[in-house]
Amino acid sequence: MASWFYASEGKQQGPYPGGQFRDLVAQGIVRPDTLVWSEGMAGWQKAAEIPGLIGGGAPPMVPAGGPPTMGGGGYAGGGNAGGGAGSLSVDFGILDFTWRTIVAVIGACLVIPGPWVLVWYAKWIIPCIRVPGRPNLSFTGNAMTLVPWYFGAIVLAIVIAFADIPVLNNLMFVVQLVLYWLLIKWTVANLASNDQPLGLSFSGSIWAYIGWNLLFAISIITIIGWAWVAAAQLRWMCSNIQGTRRAIIFRGSGLGILWRGIVAAILFSLIIPIPWVYRWIMNWTASQTELAARGSL
Repeated sequence: MASWFYASEGKQQGPYPGGQFRDLVAQGIVRPDTLVWSEGMAGWQKAAEIPGLIGGGAPPMVPAGGPPTMGGGGYAGGGNAGGGAGSLSVDFGILDFTWRTIVAVIGACLVIPGPWVLVWYAKWIIPCIRVPGRPNLSFTGNAMTLVPWYFGAIVLAIVIAFADIPVLNNLMFVVQLVLYWLLIKWTVANLASNDQPLGLSFSGSIWAYIGWNLLFAISIITIIGWAWVAAAQLRWMCSNIQGTRRAIIFRGSGLGILWRGIVAAILFSLIIPIPWVYRWIMNWTASQTELAARGSL
């Protein structure tokens, strides 16, 4: 009888022989919405989508094959068998984006609601991102995780301001970069699909992240060089997202970032077009971010 695997907290559990797997179903450990896989399946599927698996019957027999990797685009529901290559996309309404962004900005200005507003906004914007082979992208982060970093940085900023020692301002700059780096790691780690954690992680080091930001600050002097640095940094960030069998590649060029940045700056000065400009920039950035087989860089 075929062996079965199931996903729990983004990790692969198993293999279990058919009889033992039926016991897991009977005990409620494997539920209708649990992702499962057995030999011969194209990818992970919800247990309820497999005839005979939920409802007391024996798990269906399937031919032999190799297991997919958790977090690697192996969910087969919704016609995306085994995942697939392709570019990301973004889809949201202008009105929805406008009022939510205004609320988020107000919340950030009030300081104390900051962590909760950030999580609320992320839970809205991340599902607007369409990823090939990853239906129903979502965000599972908790605001309480941010509280120690966030308010710790505020206390440090107040201490530095009262100390009135110029050299300490450089320390605050480094602290801000560390916070942004932690935010990236936290965001990536809390991505989910169909309510199942993807098990992703960001492996870029803090020193490399600080280095990229320092290089970007220096490149501003060149007037246009910042765009090429930004493109290179985005490629570095994508290459350091781990936990997926597909490579995440940013293919946008410095020139593409430069002229879009100039157009955006002009339109921002007109105020009204800002939401449309943001959507345009986000759509372009997503379209330049691809999922591809490893080794296709």
